[in-house]
Amino acid sequence: MDQPRRPALEGLLVADFSRVLAGPLATMVLADLGADVIKVERPEGDDTRAWGPPWANDGSSTYFQSVNRNKRSVVLDLRDAADLALARELVTRADVMVENFRPGALARLGLEEESLRAANPRLVWCSLTGFGSGERGAAMPGYDLLIQAVGGLMSVTGQPDSPPTKVGVALVDVIAGLFATVGILSALAERNRSGLGQRVDVSLMGALLAGLVNQASGYLGAGHVPGRMGNRHPSIAPYESFAAADGEIVVAVGNDRQFAALCRELGAAPLASDERFARMLSVISAKESANFCTPSASRVATTSS
Repeated sequence: MDQPRRPALEGLLVADFSRVLAGPLATMVLADLGADVIKVERPEGDDTRAWGPPWANDGSSTYFQSVNRNKRSVVLDLRDAADLALARELVTRADVMVENFRPGALARLGLEEESLRAANPRLVWCSLTGFGSGERGAAMPGYDLLIQAVGGLMSVTGQPDSPPTKVGVALVDVIAGLFATVGILSALAERNRSGLGQRVDVSLMGALLAGLVNQASGYLGAGHVPGRMGNRHPSIAPYESFAAADGEIVVAVGNDRQFAALCRELGAAPLASDERFARMLSVISAKESANFCTPSASRVATTSS
C-alpha cells in the first residue's frame, strides 16, 4: 500500500516576525506547503486583526484570516528582556525568518542579523521593505497604496478621463509576498548544497516595477509612456469590456484563430478575412527588430494595436 505523501516543507520551522500582508502571505504559503510557522505578534497583535469590516462570525477580522491560516501564534514584546530572549531562541532554532521591519529596527531591539546568523549559520533571513534597504529607501515606510502611486500602477489603472485609480486589492503586497516565497525556496535549495543560509531582500517597489511587465518594457524598450485605457489592452484587440443590452460583457481575443471564431459566433464571419482585421500580428524586418530579437532571426512578429 502506498504511503501517504508528506507535505513538501514538513519539518521546516519558520519564525514569522512580519505583519499586515506581504510577509504574512509568504509565510502562509510556506505553511500551506507543510512548514511549521510560528507567528510572533506584539502585544497589540498584527495590525490587520483590527481591520474590518467585514468581520467573521466569531468577531475576528476576515482580512487577518486571509493571510494567516495554518500558523501558530505567540505574543512577544521585544522591548521586554525575557520576551526578547525567547525571540532570539526561536530564531536560532528556525530554518527561515521573515520580517518586514524598517531596516535597522530589529537590530536596535536586540535582534542583530550578524549575531543570530553566527548562532544559526543555516538561517534563511527574508526581509521585506517598502523601498529597499539602501540608504535612500531604508527610512521610508511603504504601504501598498503608496507604492501603487509612486511606482506608476495607478497611472495605468482606470478610465482615460478619470483620476489615477488603485487596484481593488493590495496587489503590490501580493506580488511582493510571492516573490519573497520564491526567494526563500531558492535560498533553501542553495542551503541544501552549501549548508549555509542566505539573505533574501524583497521591496514592494521592486516587486511592483517587476509586476508592470509589458507596460514597463514598452517604456524602457520603445520610450512609450503608457496611460489609462480602462479595460482595453494596449497591444491587442478586441480585449476589453463592452456594453450589451443585458449588461457588460468581456471579450478577450488573443490571436487570429480566436478572432475568426468570435466572428463566426457573432454571425459576422467575413470580418475575419477583411484585410483591415485579418491579422493581429504585423511582420517587421530584422533591422527594425534588432533591439529585441536574436541576430539570426530575419523576421519577427510583433503585436500592433
